[in-house]
Amino acid sequence: MTPQNKGKPSRAERTAEAREKSRKIREEQQKKEKRNRLLVRWGVVAGIVAIIAIIAIIVMQNVRGQIADEGPTAANTNEYGGIVIGADNEVLTNDPAGNISADDLPDEAPQPEGDGPLVPPGIEPSEEGEPVNVVLFEDFQCPICKQFEETFGGQLQELQNEGDITVEYRIISILDRATSTNYASRAANAAKCVADESPENYTAYSNALFENQPPEDGGEGLSNERLTDMAAEVGADGLGECIDSTKFRPAVEIQTERAGMYGVSGTPTAFVDGEKWNPQEVPSFIDFVEQKLQAKQ
Repeated sequence: MTPQNKGKPSRAERTAEAREKSRKIREEQQKKEKRNRLLVRWGVVAGIVAIIAIIAIIVMQNVRGQIADEGPTAANTNEYGGIVIGADNEVLTNDPAGNISADDLPDEAPQPEGDGPLVPPGIEPSEEGEPVNVVLFEDFQCPICKQFEETFGGQLQELQNEGDITVEYRIISILDRATSTNYASRAANAAKCVADESPENYTAYSNALFENQPPEDGGEGLSNERLTDMAAEVGADGLGECIDSTKFRPAVEIQTERAGMYGVSGTPTAFVDGEKWNPQEVPSFIDFVEQKLQAKQ
């Protein structure tokens, strides 16, 4: 073999090399085709998921659209949907059942007077010598509301029993999106059923709803049957028809919308003697209440 031919592959070696290159090309082509097939399949799956999501949104919008623009209000709640509780859980609201309409809402969001925050209607300082007014906007699906009640509820109850304060609960439903069944609105409706027919058990039922609060995971929340059973457990029997019919859902929706127009964009939102609580300035709500009590002395 001459030096020029040294290291030159033989014909057999060149043939083997060509076959190896061809094999690799075929493998790469097969992998590419497989990837393309997978992409197509995942594209179809993604498309189906997107369609299902769109259908779900449309269904939920239709469900919400079925809520009437007017309906009855619960007895023992005031014109703003609040129920006022005094000493020993006595319900102080004596307004009879009536009707509420979306036409009663302002045409546009009101503006605050002066430099202070916007205050919803019906929230004013108490008269001289009267208990301090505490007004709480809460949502039964709201975990921070649950924490608020666990932290401050017992102390508020003591101040109520001593005659120092009254507490008005305005339950709204801004967290319907947290479940697939509009649980926040259904729970608010159930609470209004209790206020309407068994007001003496309202506080116990409200506490039970927070204690049994479902997670914000898109699940179904508590069923109407369970809401009815819980009412019976605290002494409010025979509310199945009211809870199943969602009798007070229009009132819940309208009162929630009105609260939003007056700046209640989250829960809990609290007012004491007409002044809004800012937890960044006064972390303890009880301290804020005590400040108001001292100012009245």
